Amino acid sequence: MLPTAAACGSSEPAAVSAVTTTISATPMPTSAAPRTAPTVDPFAGLPLIDHADWTEAVDGPRLLVYPTPAGRQTSFPGTDERAWQEVLEQAPDADTPGMRDQFVCHWTWARLVQPDKPSWNLEPWRPAVGYQATVDARCNPGGPER
Repeated sequence: MLPTAAACGSSEPAAVSAVTTTISATPMPTSAAPRTAPTVDPFAGLPLIDHADWTEAVDGPRLLVYPTPAGRQTSFPGTDERAWQEVLEQAPDADTPGMRDQFVCHWTWARLVQPDKPSWNLEPWRPAVGYQATVDARCNPGGPER
């Protein structure tokens, strides 16, 4: 027998009934499908970097990296490394840890923040502080971009 309790506003005890709830193992539909990484690279075989040009800036040398439309749009895993290899094919002297961190920072974050920025500017004079510190410095460790 189930316990009884007094009904609200009554001195009489009230019977408590059991409630049965059925839980479905089928998930409830959501309004938006979850975002997942693509399983096939839609830009496989297409260049991700159009060109890279060295220039001289007020602080020293600067490598201007120009992504292709595919390079701006892809989200396939590993394309950051594929794109970095394309940069190195065009500018082999860019192969330093600090430059790679700046590039990956731009690849990961600048494409979101400034998707139409014409070039990503990498400077070899910036200190190699590691990837997380490069991100914390908005891809420009050692001072702002000028």
